[in-house]
Amino acid sequence: MAILEILEFPDSRLRTKAAEVTEVTDKTRRVIEDMFDTMYDAPGIGLAATQVDVHQQIIVIDVSEDKSEPLVFINPKITVLDGELEKMQEGCLSVPGFYEDIERIEHCQIDAIGKDGQPFTMEATGLLAVCIQHEMDHLDGKLFVDYLSNTKRDRIRKKLEKQHRLAAKA
Repeated sequence: MAILEILEFPDSRLRTKAAEVTEVTDKTRRVIEDMFDTMYDAPGIGLAATQVDVHQQIIVIDVSEDKSEPLVFINPKITVLDGELEKMQEGCLSVPGFYEDIERIEHCQIDAIGKDGQPFTMEATGLLAVCIQHEMDHLDGKLFVDYLSNTKRDRIRKKLEKQHRLAAKA
C-alpha cells in the first residue's frame, strides 16, 4: 500500500466539503487501505479522506492501544444519544504539534457504510465518539482549530506557515 501526503492547516483543500461515496469499489478499498497505512505511519488514531486530498466521505479510525481495531465509516451520519458534552484534548494530523481542549458530545450513534459496502449502525462513547466527530468535521471542511478563538487559531496558522517556509528552504 502507500503512505499518502497529509494536508496541513492552513491548506485550503482542507476546507473542501467531501462528496458522498455512491459505490464502494476496489478503488475505494485501496484508498481506505492507503489511509490506514498513512494514519498508522503518522501515527494517529483517525484520518478523514479530505486530509489526504481525497474529497469523499470516508473515515478510518483505530483508537485501540495495539492498533488492532480498525474501523471504516463511509458516508457517516451521526445521531446524538446523550447531550452531555465531554472536554477532551484533541490534536490533528493536519495541525501537527498542537493540542487543545475541545468539547464534544459524549454518546452518539453512527450510521454508515462499511468497507464491504454494507450499511451498519453503531454506538460510540468517550474517545471513539470524540474521534468520529473530529473526523466527520473534516468531511465538512472544518478543523478542530475552528473551535478556538481567532487569536489562538491565527497563532497556530502563523507557526505552521513558518514551519512550512523553513521546510521548503531545507
